Amino acid sequence: MIAQPKKMISSSYTTLMVICCGSVFVCYFASFMRFPVVPLYARSLGISTSQIGIINSTFFLIAGVLSLPLGILSDRVGRKKMAGSGLLLLASASFLLCFGKTFIELIGVYLLLGIGIAAFGPTMMSFVAAISPSTHLGRSYGWYTLALFCGTSLGPAVGGIITQSYGFTCVFIISGIFLFLNLILFVFLFPPDRKPRHTDPEKEPVSTGVRELFRNRPMLACWLAALGGCFGMGMFMTFIPLHALNQGLNAAHIGLVFFFQGASNALFRIPFGYLSDRVAHRSNLVMIGLVGFALSVSGFGISANLSHFTMFATLLGFSMGLAFTSVGALIAEAVPPESRGLAMGGYNTCIYLGMMLSSGVMGSVIQMIGFAGSFFICAGIILALIPIFAVTICENKHKNA
Repeated sequence: MIAQPKKMISSSYTTLMVICCGSVFVCYFASFMRFPVVPLYARSLGISTSQIGIINSTFFLIAGVLSLPLGILSDRVGRKKMAGSGLLLLASASFLLCFGKTFIELIGVYLLLGIGIAAFGPTMMSFVAAISPSTHLGRSYGWYTLALFCGTSLGPAVGGIITQSYGFTCVFIISGIFLFLNLILFVFLFPPDRKPRHTDPEKEPVSTGVRELFRNRPMLACWLAALGGCFGMGMFMTFIPLHALNQGLNAAHIGLVFFFQGASNALFRIPFGYLSDRVAHRSNLVMIGLVGFALSVSGFGISANLSHFTMFATLLGFSMGLAFTSVGALIAEAVPPESRGLAMGGYNTCIYLGMMLSSGVMGSVIQMIGFAGSFFICAGIILALIPIFAVTICENKHKNA
């Protein structure tokens, strides 16, 4: 009588993880086809480096600001509705990129892209936590982020090759088609939303949950780690295409650099997920990963050819896999199940705000001091955040001891 339910739960968990990971892979594959391409597209339109940084920072700002409230909303209106709406916006905005010819028009399209990813990303992360047994959180986020970063590694490579052969517009159209097909499959395969257990809105006001979470030191430490790491990722995603172009790489080469970053990130997610479930303190893996972040970002500053860029991109992916697999599991452990949408929303907010700050600020810094010095400054900022994370986590360990 006991063994059968356990088997049923295991089967359901596996099926839901396959559906979730498949949808996430296609979403990020299609979305990241654009990432190394749009900066080059904007440069071809005569848009400056600082303006290109502002375009990307607009996306990150909107995604960051909205991830927390949309994460809360997904706990109340349903994950299927929220994630499906996000896919619809992402697909529509991909097609609109074909018509963006000015700085303002690209800003407008990137606003829509930011809303779409804010609706999709936190919702799917909270879904993983909801379906995973507590003993499998590390490996669940390992599989989830494996799918995500397989998409983010293959997408830029394919996007760069298509751009080199057929031009920018073709990339935007193909990206939109993939996202619409993903939306159709998502509607049919994703489980329907359950009605919320609590019908009385006075029973658990949102403000109470937010106040409680902001007193949760382990969660805040994880948010800080995400903010610092993604400050480095913002530099990579926004300015590596321009830096590499200045060093003589073409669009296909730049796509290959993004591929190496995403492939190494994805390759190590599963072993790092299992490792995270076995170590005494996941936070140690986070700190080692952040050190790797800083080393790889500083390495981009001295990169002069394709082999240099791919080497440091591989190190960046390795470091991100080590740090962020454990961050997701730490957050899921630190908050109650009914608050995971909110917590993952805040986590995604920190991811996108880190990228936004990097894209928005470092473009002007690059124009003043060049790429090399700017990458070194970014690495220093990441290193400075590590002791703050360590102190916060260690204080929590002492309290629990």
